[in-house]
Amino acid sequence: MIDLRQLQALSAVSAEGSVARAAIRLGWSQPTVDYHLRNLDRLVGTDLTERSTRGSKLTTAGTLMLERGEEILGLADRALADVRDLAQLGRTRLRFGTFPTAAARLLPGIVSRVSEIGIELDAILEEVSPLVARVNQHTLDAALVYAASDYRLPFRSEVHTTHLFTDPMLIALPEAHSAAATQRFDRAALLALASESWVVGSTPGDTLDELVREVFEAEGYKLDVAIRTDDYSVVLGLIAAGMAVGLVPSLVAANPPDGVVLRPIEDPRFARELLLAAPAGPGGPSTAVRQLAEAVRRSITALE
Repeated sequence: MIDLRQLQALSAVSAEGSVARAAIRLGWSQPTVDYHLRNLDRLVGTDLTERSTRGSKLTTAGTLMLERGEEILGLADRALADVRDLAQLGRTRLRFGTFPTAAARLLPGIVSRVSEIGIELDAILEEVSPLVARVNQHTLDAALVYAASDYRLPFRSEVHTTHLFTDPMLIALPEAHSAAATQRFDRAALLALASESWVVGSTPGDTLDELVREVFEAEGYKLDVAIRTDDYSVVLGLIAAGMAVGLVPSLVAANPPDGVVLRPIEDPRFARELLLAAPAGPGGPSTAVRQLAEAVRRSITALE
């Protein structure tokens, strides 16, 4: 197993150009630096440094090892900082916003996980546009939001976003629909639904609804919006009744009602990116917000 001191030695040699100067940089003896470099060479089975009278430089293998090693060292430093900060937090309260469909499935797990590490949440349920405004105004400490992959939400420059999950969208059709036998929807199959009645979100400017509209309009079709609702249980109920077709995120599609078929879409744009947005300083989000992001990730993973 790699010893972090081996990576520190390799990094110092790369920065200083010699083992002697690397030892000074690290505050170690030169034999200690050499010892860790040789052990790392033996571990990977090849020389990671080349030495000459002019100093030392990394081999191609050494450069690759350093690239990965810097990531490992950075994560190790972040882990230490996070745990030290967390130990000093005590009980921390965060104002946390989330959109309702995420709250229904994720919020209980998120609350449970952060409470174990001393973080309490004041949860606010709103659609994405108001959540973006609240984060920009600093009236929320963090918000779980989503956007289609080709869209950027209008956050201010000081707002930091952390990608948490890519949630593929599925076409939801009545079971008796003529296209229900299609196993995967490519662009042509999707455009074949242009004459159908669609159920879309009730919130204006939803990035996924805009994406569907743009795909149809690019081919000269107009999206026929029959019903608007942000409640996916209502969406699925309407589709089961044969009243419309629509898009459903995979996270809420685990147990569709009888009469509904769900089909994947080949176009990778049809996915929503779940993000945790938070006002942040130059050093990035606070330790509490980073712990919140990890709790959201773990809650999503538990649903898969």
